[in-house]
Amino acid sequence: MTEAHNVLGNVEAEEAAAILRSTRAVRDRSRQLLDRARAGDSKWFEVDDGALDTAARTVADVTKKRYPKGHIPLHSRWRHLEAGGVDRKAELERLLGKVPRAVLGEVLFDLTFVSVLLDAGAGPDWSYVEPATGQTFTRSEGLGVASFHAFTAGLFSSNKNHPCQVDADGLRGLATDHLASAFQVRDNNPLVGIEGRAILLRRLGEAMQEQPEVFGYEVPRPSGIYAQIMSPAPDVPPTADVSAHDILSQILISCSGIWPAGNAIGGIPLGDCWRHEAVRGEGLTDGWVPFHKLSQWLTYSLLEPFAWSGVQVRGLDALTALPEYRNGGLLIDSGVLRLRDESSVRQTWKPGDEIIVEWRAMTVALMDEVAERVRHLLHLDAQRMPLACVLEGGTWAAGRELAQQRRKGLPPLQVASDGTVF
Repeated sequence: MTEAHNVLGNVEAEEAAAILRSTRAVRDRSRQLLDRARAGDSKWFEVDDGALDTAARTVADVTKKRYPKGHIPLHSRWRHLEAGGVDRKAELERLLGKVPRAVLGEVLFDLTFVSVLLDAGAGPDWSYVEPATGQTFTRSEGLGVASFHAFTAGLFSSNKNHPCQVDADGLRGLATDHLASAFQVRDNNPLVGIEGRAILLRRLGEAMQEQPEVFGYEVPRPSGIYAQIMSPAPDVPPTADVSAHDILSQILISCSGIWPAGNAIGGIPLGDCWRHEAVRGEGLTDGWVPFHKLSQWLTYSLLEPFAWSGVQVRGLDALTALPEYRNGGLLIDSGVLRLRDESSVRQTWKPGDEIIVEWRAMTVALMDEVAERVRHLLHLDAQRMPLACVLEGGTWAAGRELAQQRRKGLPPLQVASDGTVF
């Protein structure tokens, strides 16, 4: 192959990756699979549109119960960091003392980044006892609280004089047993995927070291992305606003190499993006279904640190519903999605299996439809109740409640995940 062909191939691969990093592609490919299932062509699922109202009523009821005054916050890691009614943001501010708002923003950004990456399924047998309050937390709340205390103790920093930061050297040198100790992991308190979590953080450290132009030359930190968006050049004043998709795009471009999934086009890593033979797209994107669940969860969670820094974030609904087992479980447990073969629930699937790709795709597409119905029931419009609030109100909590009632909290389909999908 000639050098010209190589260059052309690289350009095509870059263009394909760029298309698949957009939420427009997430929604389009997901809609294709939903339309296909509605036409009866899915091997795995039937869609009962009559159950959409049931699902929406469940979500609306849960939302009113959780937020009776109607002030629904964004779906964010910060809801877990507030677990037990503790204002840990205020705790962090007290710990830092009087610092410029930009410095606080960088600290909040670092904490959010590492906390989200540690937010894979914990398993049913793990819990975390918060030393200061004596409260016991499990699952996502436990992981959030544990990550907060690991952060403030300096576990992710290489500088003892600046414990409340995440930097490349701190992550690259992160020992799995140190992470396990911070999360109170013992034989009788097992945390699913502790090694995978440590590997992911070490990979982030490597990625930051390799991209100083994004993460910073002197001390590469996740908040380099924050600094870049706030002021992309020395002579440019701080940004007054930013689009949610621009935040996501920067995360996808700079962090695409950290995900363990080996999905790639022309050597360019795609991350949470999977094959399905029925999905159509242009050029090299044909047959690919992107989700970018963890990157979108990270983006949702970073919206508040930006807002706290005085930045207006626009275009929230460019982001999609998160295709994970709480939202997807809501659809199965409320009857919107019906399995053609009930024995599917007794198998353990991989993220790239067709049934899981379809389940996640239809979760993305159907959640947009559920959101419309929920807003109607609550007499709110999309401006007052964006998708991020529907998820928080909302679909995630309703999915968790139904799972608890039916299977002691377990998802309806079992997925052997590396911790970056679910």
